[in-house]
Amino acid sequence: MDEEHQPLPTRPSDGRVAQVLTEWKTLALLGGPIVVAQLAQMANGVIDTVMAGHYRAEDLAAVGIGTSLWSPLLLFFFGVLSAQQPTISGHKGAGESEQIMPVTWQGLYIAAASTVLMIALLLSAGPLLPLLGLGEETAHIAAGYLQAFVWGVPALLLIMSLRGLTDGLGHTRVIMVISLLSALINLPLNYVLIYGEFGLPELGGIGCGWATAISNTAAALIMLVYLHFSKHYRRFHLIGDWVAPSWSRIQQLLRLGLPIGASMFVEVSMFGVIALFLAPLGAVVVAGHQIVLNITAVVFMVPLSLGFALTLRVSFLMGAQTPDTARLLARTTLLLGLGIAMVHIPVLLFGREFLVSLYTSDPEVIAVGSRLLIFAAIFQLADILQVTAISALRGYKDTRIPLGIMLLSFWGICLPLGYVLTFTDSLVPALGASGFWLALIVGLTCAGVLLITRLWRF
Repeated sequence: MDEEHQPLPTRPSDGRVAQVLTEWKTLALLGGPIVVAQLAQMANGVIDTVMAGHYRAEDLAAVGIGTSLWSPLLLFFFGVLSAQQPTISGHKGAGESEQIMPVTWQGLYIAAASTVLMIALLLSAGPLLPLLGLGEETAHIAAGYLQAFVWGVPALLLIMSLRGLTDGLGHTRVIMVISLLSALINLPLNYVLIYGEFGLPELGGIGCGWATAISNTAAALIMLVYLHFSKHYRRFHLIGDWVAPSWSRIQQLLRLGLPIGASMFVEVSMFGVIALFLAPLGAVVVAGHQIVLNITAVVFMVPLSLGFALTLRVSFLMGAQTPDTARLLARTTLLLGLGIAMVHIPVLLFGREFLVSLYTSDPEVIAVGSRLLIFAAIFQLADILQVTAISALRGYKDTRIPLGIMLLSFWGICLPLGYVLTFTDSLVPALGASGFWLALIVGLTCAGVLLITRLWRF
């Protein structure tokens, strides 16, 4: 974790192919640890889903509904805080190291305010759960899960804010190790709290919330200790170099981060809203949808991590005044995204029953999940290309127009079309849950085409 990653030189190679390969190697060095970190962070959700699924279908549905509520909020605030990464990376590329700690501290202030807002929103959502058409028991478990989860929100947003510093400096292994430790802590805690081992009460799905909160808090403390004692961060003096709040600096970060957060919220909340729309169709349908959502989220970590690395690299290259290299990298990385999609599609198509069976032994849930996973496999190409394009645009600090594209594609096209296909006979006979997943293909394709067109303007 102490090994510092130094970005490769930005000097052009003798040929464009060699230059592209050099930049792809840099992306691999940056993105490799990010992939592991994202998968480890996702592991907490996978652990919750798998263990709740093997406990009872009602607990799986409740955890799925709870996750559908906090995930969009968390990604919104993560997006807001992720303005630190390209900002700090740009300062590093420009040789402006004295600007790094001021950006870090303003990010911490934004994280503190975000914590208050997120906790308030999640606690206020609990009493509304019965209005979603859930069964009384499922609604009770989901409310308890959220009440437990919020205790870990301060630690979670602290980690995300400090990640702006570590990732922005190119030290992507730090968050990788922290995330792995969090997952390793969460796994045994989930088992103990769900099933009531060692004399503790049997909490079922509610235990997932407590386990996640405890593991996040432990991970945040470990990260603070590391940043205080590491030789790479000792020169920044996180505590000693305290910087007072600066509204002008906070505004700069918010101008960049709010559209990023809104874009992430638009996409993830779309999946959450779909889960809420499907709630009246019963726990089996919700459980199958949640499993497929979880599987697609896991495989999405690879292109998402590539996107994070691309944002860091493009912002570094722009700070280093090498826009031609940034343009070449941004455009050619779409080919990497295409290659990832060609791997994901057959894995999801031909392994769908096996993948769903890892989460549950209920044959009805397996049947629903296997059917929905076909649609998830089809939209891989559009989904991966759109996240690659929007990540490159964030490296250029172009966030407002991409936000408009996401709003149009997901809330303007996907959700209305999905509702019509799922519950009405207006276009075709009502398709049930498959209707929303078919609409996802249309919305993601629209987003991919428009974002790639936008990227080509740079």
